[in-house]
Amino acid sequence: MPKGRTLAPLFVTAEEQAQLVAWSKRPKTAQALAMRSRVVLLAAEGRSNTAISRQLSVTLHTVGKWRQRYFDQRLDGLVDEPRPGTSRKLRDKEVERVMALTLESTPGDATYWSTGALAKKVGLSHSRFTASGVLFPWLRIAPRPSSYPRTRCSSTRCGTSSACIWRRQTTP
Repeated sequence: MPKGRTLAPLFVTAEEQAQLVAWSKRPKTAQALAMRSRVVLLAAEGRSNTAISRQLSVTLHTVGKWRQRYFDQRLDGLVDEPRPGTSRKLRDKEVERVMALTLESTPGDATYWSTGALAKKVGLSHSRFTASGVLFPWLRIAPRPSSYPRTRCSSTRCGTSSACIWRRQTTP
């Protein structure tokens, strides 16, 4: 005889099940969303929270939380909510405009966009670009050769013990 309170039955429509299966199996899905989808799919099969937590190697609290969120809000309850903190500095229109410019054109006097040239072209300050490097990771500047670790060169082309261009070690 099962112990504890009885769980409300969890019904999943065919459309919701298709979406949950897609989230749980797609390799590009955030793994937290994939785990939440697996919790709901196993709960819809009628499994207990304990069995689900053992199978997925998560806590009972986690299983109960996502089962209840799905019960209350359906698929919308499984998606991450906005997190607290400072809001984005660039609006979606600005991001879209910068992405289109960097992917579809090159500056007239160079082979690629620098952050300064791109900021001037778009009409934003350079500091707004560098502060939002998370949004534009392809604009990050590569480290200068002086920032590479110094190693002893064993190349026959060079007899120096400085950071030689022939045997440079890169940091991971």
